[in-house]
Amino acid sequence: MDIFSNFPLWAALISIGLAQFIKIPLHFFATKRFDWSLLTSTGGMPSSHSGAVTALATAIGLEQGFETPYFAIAAIFGVIVMFDASGVRRHAGEQATVINRLVEDFNKIVKEAKNWPEKKEQEKRQELKELLGHEPIEVFFGGLLGIIIALILHTVF
Repeated sequence: MDIFSNFPLWAALISIGLAQFIKIPLHFFATKRFDWSLLTSTGGMPSSHSGAVTALATAIGLEQGFETPYFAIAAIFGVIVMFDASGVRRHAGEQATVINRLVEDFNKIVKEAKNWPEKKEQEKRQELKELLGHEPIEVFFGGLLGIIIALILHTVF
């Protein structure tokens, strides 16, 4: 199969791109600020992970048949990815929030206790990534987006 005519691959990639792009106007409506870094960030609405795996599974089902082992593999892969996005990765993000708070509190104590003059060093520290996973609603809409993208692309092409 020629990579340029690989319908499941393109459905998944387009779904990822569209989900990442949609995050920008949604964030703008909520905060009145454009944040172009959302194009490459994890987490947020909608889940590009969910969009990708549902677009992939839907496209495989449409192209190969929903009764094939290929669809079964893609569907189970999708369930695992979506479960991970809303469970393990979300909890890791919550833990990162707590750790960042602990680091911030520790740094305040050190600064106050010693009147630490090297504030530039402290400002350079990298915070852990807190927005790793997804809320269940973000996973749902990412999955819905993937199915819709695959159906539209299948109809058009």
